[in-house]
Amino acid sequence: MIRTFLRVLGFLYFIAFTSFGVQASGLIGSHGIVPYAAYLEGMRQTLGRAAYWEIPTVLWIHASDRALIALWVAGAACALAAVFGYGQRAALAACLVLWLSLCAVGQEFLSFQWDVLLLEAGFLAIFVDDSPVRVWLFRWLIFRLMFFSGIGKLLSGDPNWRNLTAMSYHYQTQPLPTPLAWYMQQLPLGFHKAETAFVFVAEIAVPFLFVAPRRIRHIGAWITIALQLLILLTGNYTFFNFLTIALCLFLFMEPKRGPRTNLHRAGSAALAGFIGLTTGALFLELFGIELPPGGGALMHWIAPLRIVNSYGLFTVMTINRPEIIVEGSADGANWQAYEFRYKPGGLMRAPPVVAPHQPRLDWQMWFAALENYQQNRWFVNFMRKLLEGEPAVLRLLAYNPFPNAPPKYIRARVFLYEFTRFGDKGWWRREDKGLYFPAVSLK
Repeated sequence: MIRTFLRVLGFLYFIAFTSFGVQASGLIGSHGIVPYAAYLEGMRQTLGRAAYWEIPTVLWIHASDRALIALWVAGAACALAAVFGYGQRAALAACLVLWLSLCAVGQEFLSFQWDVLLLEAGFLAIFVDDSPVRVWLFRWLIFRLMFFSGIGKLLSGDPNWRNLTAMSYHYQTQPLPTPLAWYMQQLPLGFHKAETAFVFVAEIAVPFLFVAPRRIRHIGAWITIALQLLILLTGNYTFFNFLTIALCLFLFMEPKRGPRTNLHRAGSAALAGFIGLTTGALFLELFGIELPPGGGALMHWIAPLRIVNSYGLFTVMTINRPEIIVEGSADGANWQAYEFRYKPGGLMRAPPVVAPHQPRLDWQMWFAALENYQQNRWFVNFMRKLLEGEPAVLRLLAYNPFPNAPPKYIRARVFLYEFTRFGDKGWWRREDKGLYFPAVSLK
Protein backbone atom coordinates (compact mmCIF):
# COMPACT_ATOMS: atom_id res chain seq x y z
CA MET A 1 0.00 0.00 0.00
CA ILE A 2 2.93 2.34 0.66
CA ARG A 3 4.19 1.80 -2.89
CA THR A 4 0.70 2.61 -4.19
CA PHE A 5 0.62 5.83 -2.17
CA LEU A 6 4.04 6.89 -3.44
CA ARG A 7 2.95 6.29 -7.05
CA VAL A 8 -0.23 8.29 -6.50
CA LEU A 9 1.76 11.07 -4.87
CA GLY A 10 4.10 11.13 -7.85
CA PHE A 11 1.11 11.43 -10.17
CA LEU A 12 -0.28 14.33 -8.12
CA TYR A 13 3.11 16.04 -8.26
CA PHE A 14 3.03 15.58 -12.05
CA ILE A 15 -0.40 17.24 -12.21
CA ALA A 16 0.76 20.09 -9.98
CA PHE A 17 3.90 20.81 -12.02
CA THR A 18 2.28 20.59 -15.44
CA SER A 19 -0.89 22.45 -14.45
CA PHE A 20 1.09 25.40 -13.14
CA GLY A 21 3.80 25.08 -15.76
CA VAL A 22 1.52 25.76 -18.72
CA GLN A 23 0.42 28.99 -17.01
CA ALA A 24 3.74 30.01 -15.46
CA SER A 25 4.94 32.44 -18.13
CA GLY A 26 1.72 34.45 -18.02
CA LEU A 27 1.57 34.47 -14.23
CA ILE A 28 5.13 34.91 -12.94
CA GLY A 29 7.37 34.94 -16.02
CA SER A 30 9.30 38.04 -17.11
CA HIS A 31 6.27 39.22 -19.12
CA GLY A 32 3.72 37.85 -16.65
CA ILE A 33 1.39 39.51 -14.18
CA VAL A 34 3.80 39.35 -11.22
CA PRO A 35 7.31 38.56 -12.54
CA TYR A 36 9.14 36.39 -10.06
CA ALA A 37 12.60 37.79 -10.85
CA ALA A 38 11.51 41.25 -9.73
CA TYR A 39 9.97 39.68 -6.62
CA LEU A 40 13.23 37.96 -5.70
CA GLU A 41 15.23 41.12 -6.24
CA GLY A 42 12.82 43.12 -4.09
CA MET A 43 13.04 40.55 -1.29
CA ARG A 44 16.83 40.54 -1.49
CA GLN A 45 16.94 44.32 -1.16
CA THR A 46 14.51 44.23 1.76
CA LEU A 47 15.78 41.24 3.73
CA GLY A 48 19.39 40.97 2.67
CA ARG A 49 20.91 37.53 3.18
CA ALA A 50 17.83 36.42 5.13
CA ALA A 51 15.93 36.41 1.84
CA TYR A 52 17.62 33.15 0.83
CA TRP A 53 15.97 31.36 3.76
CA GLU A 54 12.69 33.26 3.74
CA ILE A 55 12.26 32.56 0.00
CA PRO A 56 13.68 29.02 -0.37
CA THR A 57 13.98 28.44 -4.12
CA VAL A 58 16.58 27.11 -6.51
CA LEU A 59 15.65 29.99 -8.80
CA TRP A 60 18.02 32.18 -6.78
CA ILE A 61 20.74 30.55 -8.90
CA HIS A 62 19.41 32.07 -12.13
CA ALA A 63 16.13 34.00 -12.28
CA SER A 64 15.09 33.71 -15.90
CA ASP A 65 12.21 32.40 -18.02
CA ARG A 66 14.32 29.46 -19.15
CA ALA A 67 15.11 28.56 -15.55
CA LEU A 68 11.40 28.70 -14.69
CA ILE A 69 10.56 26.35 -17.56
CA ALA A 70 13.44 24.04 -16.66
CA LEU A 71 12.23 23.90 -13.05
CA TRP A 72 8.67 22.78 -13.74
CA VAL A 73 9.72 20.42 -16.53
CA ALA A 74 12.30 18.81 -14.24
CA GLY A 75 9.65 18.54 -11.53
CA ALA A 76 7.26 16.82 -13.93
CA ALA A 77 10.02 14.41 -15.03
CA CYS A 78 10.90 13.51 -11.44
CA ALA A 79 7.21 13.00 -10.70
CA LEU A 80 6.91 10.55 -13.59
CA ALA A 81 9.98 8.71 -12.31
CA ALA A 82 8.19 8.29 -8.97
CA VAL A 83 5.03 7.08 -10.73
CA PHE A 84 6.94 4.35 -12.56
CA GLY A 85 9.09 3.46 -9.55
CA TYR A 86 12.50 4.65 -10.76
CA GLY A 87 14.54 5.91 -7.80
CA GLN A 88 11.22 6.63 -6.12
CA ARG A 89 12.38 8.23 -2.86
CA ALA A 90 15.05 10.33 -4.53
CA ALA A 91 12.58 11.41 -7.21
CA LEU A 92 10.01 12.44 -4.58
CA ALA A 93 12.68 14.33 -2.64
CA ALA A 94 13.53 16.23 -5.82
CA CYS A 95 9.82 16.93 -6.37
CA LEU A 96 9.61 18.36 -2.86
CA VAL A 97 12.52 20.74 -3.43
CA LEU A 98 11.27 21.84 -6.85
CA TRP A 99 7.64 22.31 -5.77
CA LEU A 100 8.79 24.33 -2.75
CA SER A 101 10.91 26.40 -5.13
CA LEU A 102 7.83 27.21 -7.21
CA CYS A 103 5.62 27.92 -4.21
CA ALA A 104 8.24 30.29 -2.81
CA VAL A 105 8.11 32.53 -5.90
CA GLY A 106 4.50 31.95 -6.98
CA GLN A 107 3.20 34.77 -4.77
CA GLU A 108 -0.62 35.06 -4.97
CA PHE A 109 -0.85 32.31 -7.56
CA LEU A 110 0.74 29.54 -5.48
CA SER A 111 -0.64 30.27 -2.04
CA PHE A 112 -3.48 27.76 -1.77
CA GLN A 113 -3.90 25.22 1.01
CA TRP A 114 -3.48 22.24 -1.32
CA ASP A 115 -0.16 23.62 -2.48
CA VAL A 116 1.26 23.41 1.04
CA LEU A 117 -0.61 20.17 1.78
CA LEU A 118 1.31 18.62 -1.10
CA LEU A 119 4.56 19.86 0.46
CA GLU A 120 3.72 18.48 3.89
CA ALA A 121 2.61 15.12 2.52
CA GLY A 122 5.64 15.08 0.23
CA PHE A 123 7.99 15.73 3.14
CA LEU A 124 6.56 12.84 5.16
CA ALA A 125 6.62 10.58 2.10
CA ILE A 126 10.39 10.74 1.90
CA PHE A 127 10.57 8.87 5.23
CA VAL A 128 7.43 6.74 5.02
CA ASP A 129 7.42 3.03 5.82
CA ASP A 130 5.06 0.69 7.67
CA SER A 131 6.50 1.40 11.12
CA PRO A 132 3.96 2.65 13.70
CA VAL A 133 5.44 6.13 14.15
CA ARG A 134 5.53 6.94 10.45
CA VAL A 135 2.08 5.56 9.71
CA TRP A 136 0.70 7.56 12.61
CA LEU A 137 2.31 10.74 11.32
CA PHE A 138 0.21 10.46 8.17
CA ARG A 139 -2.89 9.75 10.24
CA TRP A 140 -2.10 12.84 12.28
CA LEU A 141 -1.89 14.85 9.07
CA ILE A 142 -5.28 13.70 7.79
CA PHE A 143 -6.72 14.28 11.29
CA ARG A 144 -5.45 17.87 11.34
CA LEU A 145 -6.64 18.53 7.82
CA MET A 146 -10.20 17.43 8.57
CA PHE A 147 -10.56 18.49 12.21
CA PHE A 148 -9.12 21.98 11.76
CA SER A 149 -11.41 22.53 8.78
CA GLY A 150 -14.44 21.64 10.87
CA ILE A 151 -13.54 23.35 14.14
CA GLY A 152 -12.50 26.46 12.22
CA LYS A 153 -16.04 26.79 10.90
CA LEU A 154 -17.41 26.82 14.44
CA LEU A 155 -14.75 29.12 15.87
CA SER A 156 -15.19 31.64 13.04
CA GLY A 157 -18.58 32.62 14.44
CA ASP A 158 -20.12 32.55 10.97
CA PRO A 159 -23.92 32.32 11.53
CA ASN A 160 -24.41 30.44 8.27
CA TRP A 161 -22.44 27.49 9.58
CA ARG A 162 -24.00 27.65 13.01
CA ASN A 163 -27.60 27.75 11.73
CA LEU A 164 -26.81 25.01 9.17
CA THR A 165 -27.62 27.12 6.09
CA ALA A 166 -24.05 27.32 4.74
CA MET A 167 -24.51 24.64 2.09
CA SER A 168 -27.53 26.45 0.67
CA TYR A 169 -25.05 29.08 -0.58
CA HIS A 170 -21.98 26.95 -1.25
CA TYR A 171 -22.75 25.43 -4.62
CA GLN A 172 -23.22 28.71 -6.46
CA THR A 173 -20.70 30.82 -4.54
CA GLN A 174 -17.68 28.46 -4.61
CA PRO A 175 -14.86 29.52 -6.92
CA LEU A 176 -15.42 27.13 -9.83
CA PRO A 177 -18.58 25.02 -9.60
CA THR A 178 -19.26 22.07 -11.89
CA PRO A 179 -22.54 21.47 -13.77
CA LEU A 180 -23.68 19.15 -10.98
CA ALA A 181 -23.46 22.09 -8.56
CA TRP A 182 -26.28 23.79 -10.50
CA TYR A 183 -28.56 20.82 -9.78
CA MET A 184 -27.49 20.60 -6.16
CA GLN A 185 -28.33 24.27 -5.70
CA GLN A 186 -31.95 23.57 -6.68
CA LEU A 187 -32.53 21.19 -3.76
CA PRO A 188 -34.68 22.36 -0.81
CA LEU A 189 -33.33 24.13 2.25
CA GLY A 190 -34.00 21.09 4.45
CA PHE A 191 -31.61 19.02 2.36
CA HIS A 192 -28.92 21.70 2.55
CA LYS A 193 -29.25 21.86 6.33
CA ALA A 194 -28.87 18.10 6.55
CA GLU A 195 -25.73 18.10 4.42
CA THR A 196 -24.29 21.00 6.44
CA ALA A 197 -24.76 18.85 9.54
CA PHE A 198 -23.04 15.99 7.69
CA VAL A 199 -20.07 18.26 6.97
CA PHE A 200 -19.70 18.99 10.69
CA VAL A 201 -19.91 15.30 11.57
CA ALA A 202 -17.40 14.36 8.88
CA GLU A 203 -14.93 17.10 9.80
CA ILE A 204 -15.20 17.26 13.60
CA ALA A 205 -16.45 13.90 14.91
CA VAL A 206 -15.21 11.45 12.28
CA PRO A 207 -11.48 12.34 12.63
CA PHE A 208 -11.56 10.83 16.12
CA LEU A 209 -12.42 7.50 14.47
CA PHE A 210 -8.98 7.62 12.87
CA VAL A 211 -7.49 6.50 16.19
CA ALA A 212 -10.08 3.75 16.77
CA PRO A 213 -9.70 0.00 16.17
CA ARG A 214 -9.48 -1.17 12.57
CA ARG A 215 -13.14 -1.62 11.61
CA ILE A 216 -14.26 1.66 13.15
CA ARG A 217 -11.26 3.43 11.63
CA HIS A 218 -12.23 2.08 8.21
CA ILE A 219 -15.71 3.55 8.64
CA GLY A 220 -14.13 6.92 9.35
CA ALA A 221 -11.99 6.59 6.24
CA TRP A 222 -14.96 5.80 4.00
CA ILE A 223 -16.96 8.73 5.38
CA THR A 224 -14.01 11.03 4.67
CA ILE A 225 -13.67 9.64 1.16
CA ALA A 226 -17.41 10.11 0.56
CA LEU A 227 -17.15 13.78 1.57
CA GLN A 228 -14.19 14.28 -0.74
CA LEU A 229 -16.05 12.67 -3.65
CA LEU A 230 -19.04 14.96 -3.08
CA ILE A 231 -16.75 18.01 -3.11
CA LEU A 232 -14.94 16.69 -6.19
CA LEU A 233 -18.15 16.14 -8.17
CA THR A 234 -19.61 19.57 -7.43
CA GLY A 235 -16.52 21.81 -7.45
CA ASN A 236 -13.15 22.13 -9.17
CA TYR A 237 -10.58 21.99 -6.37
CA THR A 238 -7.57 20.95 -8.45
CA PHE A 239 -5.74 17.94 -6.89
CA PHE A 240 -6.90 18.64 -3.32
CA ASN A 241 -9.60 15.96 -3.10
CA PHE A 242 -7.42 13.36 -4.79
CA LEU A 243 -4.59 14.04 -2.35
CA THR A 244 -6.92 13.85 0.64
CA ILE A 245 -8.28 10.50 -0.56
CA ALA A 246 -4.72 9.27 -1.04
CA LEU A 247 -3.88 10.20 2.56
CA CYS A 248 -6.83 8.06 3.67
CA LEU A 249 -4.86 5.00 2.52
CA PHE A 250 -2.98 5.21 5.82
CA LEU A 251 -6.26 4.64 7.67
CA PHE A 252 -6.50 1.22 6.01
CA MET A 253 -2.85 0.32 6.65
CA GLU A 254 -1.86 -1.69 9.69
CA PRO A 255 1.55 -0.70 11.09
CA LYS A 256 4.06 -3.51 11.42
CA ARG A 257 6.15 -3.89 14.51
CA GLY A 258 9.51 -5.50 14.09
CA PRO A 259 13.21 -5.08 14.65
CA ARG A 260 14.46 -1.65 13.67
CA THR A 261 17.96 -0.24 13.56
CA ASN A 262 18.97 2.38 16.07
CA LEU A 263 19.26 4.86 13.22
CA HIS A 264 15.69 4.10 12.12
CA ARG A 265 14.37 4.49 15.65
CA ALA A 266 16.27 7.73 16.14
CA GLY A 267 14.98 9.09 12.85
CA SER A 268 11.40 8.18 13.72
CA ALA A 269 11.70 9.79 17.14
CA ALA A 270 13.21 12.97 15.71
CA LEU A 271 10.58 13.16 12.97
CA ALA A 272 7.73 12.56 15.39
CA GLY A 273 9.09 15.08 17.88
CA PHE A 274 9.58 17.74 15.23
CA ILE A 275 6.12 17.32 13.71
CA GLY A 276 4.46 16.92 17.10
CA LEU A 277 6.03 20.06 18.54
CA THR A 278 5.24 22.25 15.58
CA THR A 279 1.71 20.98 15.00
CA GLY A 280 1.05 21.30 18.70
CA ALA A 281 2.08 24.93 18.42
CA LEU A 282 -0.36 25.38 15.54
CA PHE A 283 -3.10 23.85 17.68
CA LEU A 284 -2.37 26.37 20.47
CA GLU A 285 -2.53 29.27 18.03
CA LEU A 286 -5.85 28.07 16.82
CA PHE A 287 -7.37 28.29 20.29
CA GLY A 288 -5.66 31.52 21.33
CA ILE A 289 -3.41 29.97 23.97
CA GLU A 290 0.02 31.51 24.42
CA LEU A 291 2.81 29.45 22.88
CA PRO A 292 5.43 27.92 25.19
CA PRO A 293 8.86 29.62 25.33
CA GLY A 294 10.62 29.28 22.02
CA GLY A 295 7.49 28.06 20.21
CA GLY A 296 6.99 31.26 18.23
CA ALA A 297 10.63 31.38 17.18
CA LEU A 298 10.50 27.75 16.04
CA MET A 299 7.35 28.34 14.02
CA HIS A 300 8.90 31.38 12.37
CA TRP A 301 12.08 29.46 11.57
CA ILE A 302 10.38 26.56 9.81
CA ALA A 303 7.55 28.56 8.20
CA PRO A 304 9.39 29.17 4.88
CA LEU A 305 9.68 25.40 4.34
CA ARG A 306 5.87 25.00 4.40
CA ILE A 307 6.10 21.47 5.78
CA VAL A 308 3.86 22.10 8.81
CA ASN A 309 0.69 24.04 8.11
CA SER A 310 -2.72 24.93 9.43
CA TYR A 311 -5.77 24.06 7.37
CA GLY A 312 -9.37 25.11 7.14
CA LEU A 313 -11.38 25.60 3.94
CA PHE A 314 -14.47 27.83 3.85
CA THR A 315 -14.41 28.65 7.56
CA VAL A 316 -16.58 31.65 6.62
CA MET A 317 -19.19 30.91 3.98
CA THR A 318 -19.52 33.36 1.08
CA ILE A 319 -23.24 34.04 0.56
CA ASN A 320 -23.01 36.20 -2.58
CA ARG A 321 -21.09 35.71 -5.80
CA PRO A 322 -19.58 38.94 -7.16
CA GLU A 323 -17.88 38.45 -10.52
CA ILE A 324 -15.47 40.83 -12.21
CA ILE A 325 -16.06 41.41 -15.91
CA VAL A 326 -13.07 43.01 -17.65
CA GLU A 327 -13.83 45.18 -20.68
CA GLY A 328 -11.72 47.00 -23.25
CA SER A 329 -12.52 49.81 -25.67
CA ALA A 330 -10.85 51.42 -28.66
CA ASP A 331 -12.73 54.72 -28.28
CA GLY A 332 -13.90 54.92 -24.66
CA ALA A 333 -17.55 54.56 -25.73
CA ASN A 334 -17.98 51.03 -27.06
CA TRP A 335 -16.86 48.31 -24.66
CA GLN A 336 -16.18 44.63 -25.30
CA ALA A 337 -15.71 41.95 -22.63
CA TYR A 338 -12.77 39.61 -22.27
CA GLU A 339 -13.83 36.02 -21.61
CA PHE A 340 -11.96 33.88 -19.10
CA ARG A 341 -11.46 30.20 -19.71
CA TYR A 342 -13.32 28.83 -16.73
CA LYS A 343 -14.80 31.40 -14.37
CA PRO A 344 -18.38 32.57 -14.94
CA GLY A 345 -18.81 35.16 -17.67
CA GLY A 346 -21.32 34.46 -20.42
CA LEU A 347 -24.70 33.57 -18.93
CA MET A 348 -25.34 30.70 -21.34
CA ARG A 349 -22.01 28.95 -20.71
CA ALA A 350 -22.16 25.89 -18.47
CA PRO A 351 -19.87 25.65 -15.44
CA PRO A 352 -16.76 23.65 -16.42
CA VAL A 353 -15.19 20.41 -15.26
CA VAL A 354 -11.51 21.26 -15.12
CA ALA A 355 -10.03 19.53 -12.03
CA PRO A 356 -7.37 18.36 -11.37
CA HIS A 357 -6.04 21.28 -13.44
CA GLN A 358 -6.21 24.61 -11.61
CA PRO A 359 -6.62 27.78 -13.70
CA ARG A 360 -4.85 30.04 -11.23
CA LEU A 361 -5.87 33.38 -12.74
CA ASP A 362 -9.54 32.39 -12.71
CA TRP A 363 -9.21 31.42 -9.05
CA GLN A 364 -7.58 34.71 -8.12
CA MET A 365 -10.36 36.61 -9.88
CA TRP A 366 -12.80 34.98 -7.44
CA PHE A 367 -10.82 36.28 -4.47
CA ALA A 368 -10.34 39.71 -6.03
CA ALA A 369 -14.10 40.10 -6.48
CA LEU A 370 -14.59 39.71 -2.71
CA GLU A 371 -12.32 42.72 -2.10
CA ASN A 372 -11.35 45.83 -4.06
CA TYR A 373 -8.56 46.28 -6.57
CA GLN A 374 -6.47 48.31 -4.10
CA GLN A 375 -6.21 45.13 -2.00
CA ASN A 376 -5.12 43.15 -5.05
CA ARG A 377 -2.18 44.92 -6.61
CA TRP A 378 -1.64 42.03 -9.01
CA PHE A 379 -4.97 42.97 -10.59
CA VAL A 380 -3.61 46.39 -11.55
CA ASN A 381 -0.66 44.67 -13.22
CA PHE A 382 -3.07 42.36 -15.02
CA MET A 383 -5.03 45.32 -16.42
CA ARG A 384 -1.81 46.95 -17.60
CA LYS A 385 -0.78 43.76 -19.40
CA LEU A 386 -4.10 43.77 -21.25
CA LEU A 387 -3.52 47.37 -22.34
CA GLU A 388 -0.11 46.31 -23.60
CA GLY A 389 -1.56 43.30 -25.40
CA GLU A 390 0.92 40.97 -23.71
CA PRO A 391 0.67 37.56 -25.44
CA ALA A 392 1.77 35.53 -22.38
CA VAL A 393 -1.10 36.95 -20.34
CA LEU A 394 -3.66 36.85 -23.15
CA ARG A 395 -3.03 33.12 -23.51
CA LEU A 396 -4.52 32.68 -20.04
CA LEU A 397 -7.88 33.90 -21.37
CA ALA A 398 -10.47 32.16 -23.53
CA TYR A 399 -11.33 35.12 -25.75
CA ASN A 400 -9.52 38.34 -26.64
CA PRO A 401 -11.93 40.84 -28.25
CA PHE A 402 -8.96 42.82 -29.62
CA PRO A 403 -6.95 40.34 -31.72
CA ASN A 404 -5.39 42.91 -34.04
CA ALA A 405 -4.31 45.59 -31.57
CA PRO A 406 -4.73 46.07 -27.81
CA PRO A 407 -7.49 48.38 -26.58
CA LYS A 408 -6.86 52.00 -25.81
CA TYR A 409 -8.91 51.85 -22.61
CA ILE A 410 -9.58 49.16 -20.04
CA ARG A 411 -12.03 48.89 -17.15
CA ALA A 412 -13.72 46.29 -14.95
CA ARG A 413 -17.28 46.05 -13.73
CA VAL A 414 -18.67 43.85 -10.98
CA PHE A 415 -21.87 41.84 -11.20
CA LEU A 416 -23.68 39.66 -8.69
CA TYR A 417 -24.11 36.20 -10.23
CA GLU A 418 -26.44 33.43 -9.16
CA PHE A 419 -27.59 30.18 -10.68
CA THR A 420 -30.79 30.19 -12.70
CA ARG A 421 -33.71 27.98 -11.64
CA PHE A 422 -35.51 25.16 -13.36
CA GLY A 423 -37.35 26.56 -16.38
CA ASP A 424 -35.02 29.56 -16.83
CA LYS A 425 -32.76 29.95 -19.83
CA GLY A 426 -29.02 29.65 -19.36
CA TRP A 427 -26.96 28.70 -16.32
CA TRP A 428 -26.48 32.10 -14.69
CA ARG A 429 -28.29 35.36 -14.14
CA ARG A 430 -26.63 38.53 -12.97
CA GLU A 431 -27.16 42.04 -11.62
CA ASP A 432 -24.86 44.96 -12.48
CA LYS A 433 -23.27 46.50 -9.38
CA GLY A 434 -21.14 49.16 -11.07
CA LEU A 435 -17.45 49.78 -11.58
CA TYR A 436 -14.78 47.68 -9.95
CA PHE A 437 -11.83 49.29 -11.70
CA PRO A 438 -12.17 52.71 -13.42
CA ALA A 439 -11.54 53.19 -17.13
CA VAL A 440 -7.82 53.87 -17.70
CA SER A 441 -5.34 53.99 -20.56
CA LEU A 442 -1.57 53.61 -20.72
CA LYS A 443 -1.25 57.38 -20.95
